[in-house]
Amino acid sequence: MSGFAQNTFNGLVSGAFYALLALGLAVIFGMLRVVNFAHGAFYMLGAFGAYVLLTEAGVPFWAALLIMPVGLGLLGMALERAVIHRLTRLDPLYNFLLTFGLTLILQDLVKLRYGVQSSPYATPSLLSGSVNFGLFDFPTYRVFILGFAVLLCVAVWWVLTRTRIGMVVRASTERPDLTRAFGIDVGRWVTPVFGFGIGLAGLAGVLAAPMRAVNPLMGADLIIVVFAVVVIGGLGSIFGSVAAGFGIGLVQAWGEAYLSHFPIVSQTIVFVVMAGVLLWRPAGLFGREEAPA
Repeated sequence: MSGFAQNTFNGLVSGAFYALLALGLAVIFGMLRVVNFAHGAFYMLGAFGAYVLLTEAGVPFWAALLIMPVGLGLLGMALERAVIHRLTRLDPLYNFLLTFGLTLILQDLVKLRYGVQSSPYATPSLLSGSVNFGLFDFPTYRVFILGFAVLLCVAVWWVLTRTRIGMVVRASTERPDLTRAFGIDVGRWVTPVFGFGIGLAGLAGVLAAPMRAVNPLMGADLIIVVFAVVVIGGLGSIFGSVAAGFGIGLVQAWGEAYLSHFPIVSQTIVFVVMAGVLLWRPAGLFGREEAPA
């Protein structure tokens, strides 16, 4: 029983990262119809930025938790205005190739400066140790990640559903054509929403730094699974992305724990789930089916 509970908790922590990254991807795709392959690279930059701030400037984790998402969000807004929006009217493949190329550039720049070796990032002293849950002990930092991610997702949901600006952004993300038909200028929200999505990726990277090895390829190892999460939840669906993120985290943790004797199954279970969902609902669990032409 304790083993199952611990595996479940591990799955929820992994799901927290998937949920934050998938949420950013969902709002970007919903509004721009851009498959942002560079999302993983910005996740990596968030972790590396926190590492550089600590080792070279002595900036602690708590300050990096604010500085990196804001800085990367502003960088994302500048990138959208300078490059991304010029290709949005073309085939989505062009922006996919653009963001794929940007990923390679960012990874190689970090490799050139810091090499390919992994760099450790110390857990904040305030969050060291473990929490006793009766059946098992769990690292305090992982408990913090889970609580922080849940609170952030709830806060984003509240803003998107309870404020006028949030409802406009949500409508522009999930039903952009219908929103334009009501006379709302969707274009004015594109740049800040893109920056917000990138900021979430950077935030997830900072949170990952004390828990996972900081290296130039950490985003590339994660982004494929995150894309599967977004597809399962439904492209452009905000709630679906978050729900699928936590769900896939659980499926992955249980698969690794109970299917370890079948390594191929445990390593591919996410994509098996994705294939099954697409066969059942091609638009994803919470996506909207497109009306036939």
